[in-house]
Amino acid sequence: MCIRDSYTGVIGTFDTGRKGPKTAFRFDMDCVQVQESNDENHLPVKEGFASQIPGLMHACGHDCHIAMLLGGIRMLMAKKEDLKGNVKIIFQAAEESCHGAQYYVEHGFLDDVDAIYGTHIWGELDAPYMNFEPGPRMASCDNFRIEVEGVSSHGSTPHQGVDAILTAAYIITEIQAIVSRMNNPLNPLVVTVGKIEGGQRFNILADKVVLEGTTRTHSPEMRKKTEPLLRRIAENTADSMGAKTTLTFEYFPAPIINEHEDLVLIARNAAAKMYGTDCLKPFPKMMISEDFAYYMEKVPGVFGLIGSQNKSLGITAKNHNDHYTVDESVLKRGAAMYAQFAYDFLEGSSK
Repeated sequence: MCIRDSYTGVIGTFDTGRKGPKTAFRFDMDCVQVQESNDENHLPVKEGFASQIPGLMHACGHDCHIAMLLGGIRMLMAKKEDLKGNVKIIFQAAEESCHGAQYYVEHGFLDDVDAIYGTHIWGELDAPYMNFEPGPRMASCDNFRIEVEGVSSHGSTPHQGVDAILTAAYIITEIQAIVSRMNNPLNPLVVTVGKIEGGQRFNILADKVVLEGTTRTHSPEMRKKTEPLLRRIAENTADSMGAKTTLTFEYFPAPIINEHEDLVLIARNAAAKMYGTDCLKPFPKMMISEDFAYYMEKVPGVFGLIGSQNKSLGITAKNHNDHYTVDESVLKRGAAMYAQFAYDFLEGSSK
């Protein structure tokens, strides 16, 4: 089944032809707006390896996801007669925009699914290790925009205006109290202002400043509190300076939390039976985000990492780096994990 509108993803189904449980695989296909620097002077490189489109490259390993899932389905096909149920295969668009997965959930593609499995190739985890752990793995990602309205005046007579830049500076300082004084210090939380725009000229008080930023946390409870705290601090700080503010807050993916330990156990056992328990390596939870969270809010799921770093081969660039590449020997492991997880889930759930 193809998605025909602005999303260029494709949904496929591996159907055993026998009634049984239903699981799903997600792999993302989109590239990143990065100019690739891999060429004949940067090893390891193969002919035709580098992107041929200026300003775009597979800097996050999504091309590896495509290869691994196609390989996994091919392996699963060889065991079709042993299984009951089916596997929905989601070739997902727009992961990098943070809303790609949301489209598939809203259009009902998971309505008949019992569980979903996903992995990400990862440049900070050594090859050939894999990571499947219970609990928080990645943070939520929500973005905000604060518009500060002041009153312009000549820079020599600041008392005749309201300085939007000074007000914005106070707001930037004050909102860090959300992290340091309004949040449990044992709960990771980030409030970052990454962009500031404002001012007309060196000797004129700015009448408008725009702040843009992001918030990240592993706590669903703290996530709900962050917007009203930002709004209260921004409005009260501006009011104390005689300015006005408008806050726009956009909710993006929730935290990735492997809260279904039965699915984590299936994944870990699948890896161990193929490669031994030594193939599993701990990896700390991160403040980066992944839109796979939209699927996990809809159905039970498990999310893991496939290591791609190999220092002995000079493969050390991290995801989203212009030199990013992977130790391709891990692709067969990623493919086998798709097949083994599906086999074990369908077989175990059919009993």
